[in-house]
Amino acid sequence: MTKSGDARIKARLATVHQRMRTMGPVMRGSVTLMGTRHKQPYFSVSIKGRTRVIYLGDEKAVTARTYAANYRKLSALVDEMTLLHMRLLKGGGPANIKARKPKRLRVPARATRHGRSQVA
Repeated sequence: MTKSGDARIKARLATVHQRMRTMGPVMRGSVTLMGTRHKQPYFSVSIKGRTRVIYLGDEKAVTARTYAANYRKLSALVDEMTLLHMRLLKGGGPANIKARKPKRLRVPARATRHGRSQVA
């Protein structure tokens, strides 16, 4: 990797670290509305295979949504930081780590009544 490419990656890492420091409180989970007639906000999260739910009320629901949004932002920053560190470890430039294309799903042929197959 060139020194300028290395410097750009380290500058981007510094920016990511700064954004992480100013993130604020985070909570993994989501705010959901529960109830049959009167929908009420609850916060739910699955920890160790067990779903935990707490009642929020309207005022706390706004705060909980902010915390959950912060978690999603933090997760995206951690992913970006991981890719940047991979580039530094690999020693290649920014073009060396590419996102993989999703695999195309094959449509299976289905049999007709007469034993012949046709494409769905």
